[in-house]
Amino acid sequence: MDTSRQLRVRQAFDDFFEPVEPRQESWVLDLFQHTAATVPAYRKLLRENGIEPRSITTFDDFQRLPLLDKPSYHERYPLPELCRDGTLTSCDMIAVSSGSSGRPTIWPRALEDELHVARRFEQVLVDGFGADQRTTLAVVCFPLGTWVGGLFTQACVRHLAAKGCPITVVAPGNNKAEILRVLPELAPHFEQVVLLGYPPFLKDVIDTPGVDWGAHSIKLVLAGEAFSEQWRDLVSRRAGIADPVRDVASLYGTADSGVLGNETAVSVSIRRFLADRPELAREVFGDSRLPTLVQYDPASRFFEVHDGTLVFTADGGIPLIRYRIADEGGIFGYDELLARCGFTPPPGPSLPFVYLFGRSLFTVSFFGANVYPENVTVGLEQPGISDTVTGKFVIESVEDADRDRSLRITVETAPGQTPDATRIAESIRDQLLRLNSEFAHYVPAERQLPEVVLRPAGDPEYFPVGVKHRYTRRS
Repeated sequence: MDTSRQLRVRQAFDDFFEPVEPRQESWVLDLFQHTAATVPAYRKLLRENGIEPRSITTFDDFQRLPLLDKPSYHERYPLPELCRDGTLTSCDMIAVSSGSSGRPTIWPRALEDELHVARRFEQVLVDGFGADQRTTLAVVCFPLGTWVGGLFTQACVRHLAAKGCPITVVAPGNNKAEILRVLPELAPHFEQVVLLGYPPFLKDVIDTPGVDWGAHSIKLVLAGEAFSEQWRDLVSRRAGIADPVRDVASLYGTADSGVLGNETAVSVSIRRFLADRPELAREVFGDSRLPTLVQYDPASRFFEVHDGTLVFTADGGIPLIRYRIADEGGIFGYDELLARCGFTPPPGPSLPFVYLFGRSLFTVSFFGANVYPENVTVGLEQPGISDTVTGKFVIESVEDADRDRSLRITVETAPGQTPDATRIAESIRDQLLRLNSEFAHYVPAERQLPEVVLRPAGDPEYFPVGVKHRYTRRS
């Protein structure tokens, strides 16, 4: 029996039940010292780099520490050595990454980690949806199993219930039939229903004919994929959501360290303001794409930017010090971003912002221009098109017998619909020209119209059911 573990868990619950206390940013130096003293792999890495932990006393010292990533750290050392005291017994759960960038990765975690991340769910469900005052049914629609999304989400929401929020959790996972079976039975007993899942999957659930979503006061918590503001508006209309700014929130989550940040009414309002002003958005973010924009708690996650990619420091089952996650993006102070936008958002937390475009792994190069899924998505969400497709697609740059390249986009057809492929191609081209300056300037005019291929819902080659969708293919 590990009595020290009992003390840590009790302290974690005590901290979770108490009001949030501000923490000095020097906590990252304390975390570094504790990690250097207790994690064998990190101690070895410092020794190999000639770093004496006692010499790291300032933020300037801290920012000279080596960056970590999966190949140079996680995959280099035995799994137990990445954990405190060199043992997996300090953790009680194992999560597995989706493996979207390669083989799946193992991430041990402990109950204390869940309580820490539950604060982000609290900001969304309690501060955003009023789940401390309204009886709430939370429907976990992320896949259940070793993947990080489903069981982690279920645990965090249950912790909010244990804190006293009138929240009840049901976890059908990404089983559409089971979701639609339990909802009619349970939803009438609650003042609001929160669906938590990946955007394209929840859209597919909401698009099911014959469901009166407007009767259930639906809220959405999303993660795992970027989406446009047109998508937010479209899904809100279909779900009977009157206020997409406050009732639809995305999480910036990773298997590596749980939830790093979350959308708020402040961040969503700014993003919607910039979505209507692509030139201003390009000035602010330095890119033609509209990034995901969330707020984060610097007392919980410490962000830096290195060569245009995000680096964070966070405690967990595997403590991560200056971990480079390969997401392209950046950070803004609260006042800094408001000044750059020239926009006054609604009242909300004055926390800093982190923005991310995703990873270059998920782009296709065409005539030297990066074609991003975010741009194609907007083309599929235009009136007259959005009702005929599911929102899933695959981008490819394909070569013909003469070695000429064309842009092919395979689109999943909504059940019972017959989309117009030509109209879809024209809509995608128009949005690429509007939103992607590289595409507009690099791709010859005669090659700008993509080839659109229509495939039925659930097509096993392009849109297999039950697995995380990938929006790009490389030939």
